[in-house]
Amino acid sequence: MAIPTETQVLEWFESLSNWGRWGGDDQLGCLNLITPEKRKRAAALVQEGVPVSCARPITTEMAPDISFQVQRYMVDSGEGRDTDTPERKVTRRGAAEFVGMVFHGQTITHIDALSHYSWDGTLYNGKPASMITSREGAQTHSIEPASDGIVSRGVLLDIARVRGVPWLAADDPVMPEDLEEAERLQGVRVEEGDILLVRTGNYRRRLEQGGLPASEPSTACQVACAPWFRERGVAMFGTDTSNDIRPSQYPNIGSPLHTMCLVTMGLWLIDNANLEEITQACAERNRYEFMLTLGPLRLRNITGSPVNPVALF
Repeated sequence: MAIPTETQVLEWFESLSNWGRWGGDDQLGCLNLITPEKRKRAAALVQEGVPVSCARPITTEMAPDISFQVQRYMVDSGEGRDTDTPERKVTRRGAAEFVGMVFHGQTITHIDALSHYSWDGTLYNGKPASMITSREGAQTHSIEPASDGIVSRGVLLDIARVRGVPWLAADDPVMPEDLEEAERLQGVRVEEGDILLVRTGNYRRRLEQGGLPASEPSTACQVACAPWFRERGVAMFGTDTSNDIRPSQYPNIGSPLHTMCLVTMGLWLIDNANLEEITQACAERNRYEFMLTLGPLRLRNITGSPVNPVALF
């Protein structure tokens, strides 16, 4: 499939819209596709009770591809505990720290809520972007609708394996035909209500090359995959990248996949997953489906959440 033109992508902002599909006040978007029956079927996939994390470690260490430096300072520590006076030993509290972060970016594994992006001043389902304010935060479409957790069948499609490379080159985006070829080779099919994980090998490249400059061009799923996501009924989508090709292939659309998914389709995103261990676990079992659980922090009026997606085999 050829890379779609900007005109075609702009038309998809209308034709792929899920606005009003689940009611005018809906804030769950495609998470509505994860039904109780879907969760029960996902739970039935658990055969061994083996968990695998799909998150990158959150670190305060400096690295070239850190989008925003994570801050940490100790409120109290264990230093000097052996020489404290008896009175101080009674009153001194345990070790604790402050941690501050901007989780959106290219480093931390996180969920994008539907308030994270807007298009022409509008959020998913036609709500005004002005409802996301500097004082009150996300007064609509925040992470809170997902506070009970997200549980469904997870499906991993390993595109780097399909291409026979350790990771995809920056000028080699994932196209719909790659997704279907991965399904064929892995003997799995993405179905309605699934959480789809797509591996490009980006995180492996970061690990082996000691980090990459934040300005480094990178690949991801091309926005051409968006109609495929809608046709299959994907409930949530994530990759081992920040989920948009950098730099953008379109002069007037900065982050086409984010915008198409979050604003037009109401499709929640997982950015910057670690898909190396889950890929190994799937390959060892020759099974690319599993129960996947995500427990976003119960944050008030926030546009997403750091998260640790956990697959259970």
